[in-house]
Amino acid sequence: MDVDASRKAKFTRIILAYPIALILLGILANLLLFGVTPAIIAIPEPAVVIALSISAVLLLGNHTWLMTSTELTRLKYNMHATPEEWAASNHVPEDVSAKGLQELERRHNAHRNTTENVVYFVILAALVSIVSPVVLAAQVWVLGFAAGRIGHSFSYLAGFDGLRGISMSISLVSLYGLASYLAISWII
Repeated sequence: MDVDASRKAKFTRIILAYPIALILLGILANLLLFGVTPAIIAIPEPAVVIALSISAVLLLGNHTWLMTSTELTRLKYNMHATPEEWAASNHVPEDVSAKGLQELERRHNAHRNTTENVVYFVILAALVSIVSPVVLAAQVWVLGFAAGRIGHSFSYLAGFDGLRGISMSISLVSLYGLASYLAISWII
């Protein structure tokens, strides 16, 4: 087996184990640190609504930052979003540098990744908030997700791969924490 194949085999094992490890971390945190109460549908506790509100504001700020960064990148590299904008400018798409295209793609990927994750967060956070969760668990998972997403966006745009991985893990373990809390609360 050559070095490249060995490296790929190693990373394949890591990639396959990664979500399992994060799921287990979320389950263990719920069971050992926070505790899980049986699901009882009710109006959310004010402390949970406050955490959701803070998270929503942070996620909106993150979206605004990604949107603004994308537009500033377009401006810097003389790129436009629509055929009409191109036609009204003195530029053509063929003139955009490879670096400009790469930076725009980076921002599109960061924005797309955030949007994909926020969809699951909204569903899980809404459901957890109405099953009378342990308040600390709800706060940690909800605020942890927002903090992880902000860290992910910052590190993705800045090119800090290590921090991006840590931030992604924080937001993912928060999602798995929310999901496992729900599952456990319906089982007990």
